[in-house]
Amino acid sequence: MYKLIAIDVDDTLLNDELKVTEGTKKAMEDAIAQGVTVTLATGRMYASAKKIADQIQLNVPIITYQGSLVKTLLDGEVLYERCVPQDAAKELYAFAEEHGLHLQLYADDILYVKEANDKAIKYSTLTNIPYVVAEDFEALLEKPNNKMLIIDEPAYLDQLAEQLRPMIGDRVHITKSKAHYLEFMHKEGTKGHALRFMAEHLGCTLDQTIAIGDAWNDHEMIEAAGLGVAMGNATPKLKEIADYITLTNNEEGVRHVIEKFVLQPAAK
Repeated sequence: MYKLIAIDVDDTLLNDELKVTEGTKKAMEDAIAQGVTVTLATGRMYASAKKIADQIQLNVPIITYQGSLVKTLLDGEVLYERCVPQDAAKELYAFAEEHGLHLQLYADDILYVKEANDKAIKYSTLTNIPYVVAEDFEALLEKPNNKMLIIDEPAYLDQLAEQLRPMIGDRVHITKSKAHYLEFMHKEGTKGHALRFMAEHLGCTLDQTIAIGDAWNDHEMIEAAGLGVAMGNATPKLKEIADYITLTNNEEGVRHVIEKFVLQPAAK
């Protein structure tokens, strides 16, 4: 019945040790062997997501930057791309400067920061991607940016989001991938938009898709998919809208979903 499975990476596919278990890898391989397309749907940049995809030997297009970029793994072909509108990007930059915020830019699949600080270092370590301190950070706003990101305390980011929505929310999709990360993309740069694109690209209906995630930035694809799955460790809001709640990321929740809804029905 299901032909496409889109899986979030952090706190979903990866356990707390940032690993994909052998059991989960095997379930994904078995699903692929049955003709199911298994892909990643992550807020990570393409270069970071590709390292995860290579570990599990995927060779399909993957959804990155929250849905702003769908790109093939084999030849790096861009299939779908949306960038932060330049006027909104400049307004966000001015806001960040005014409030002394740590803002990161993502242009040409490179992570740019204004200065090397603890926030940049921790983010770089988590995503396994180096950062580049830009000589002229503001000039990067003239380039297409798939995403812009502010790192700060969770409660403060919630306040900032409420301030920014009236300013740029009509042109920018604002979401949180982790409690400390406030992210800004094009309005059509969501995992839901990317899932719809992928389904059409593969020639299947949304009813034939499964989406698995843990955070509120996954809600667009959870709502769009035929089977929207929240992890056992997902935010309460995501669990409320999911069709099914699986085990946690440390209990092979992704493996459980694949075995229950893809492999077991096929075996009957």
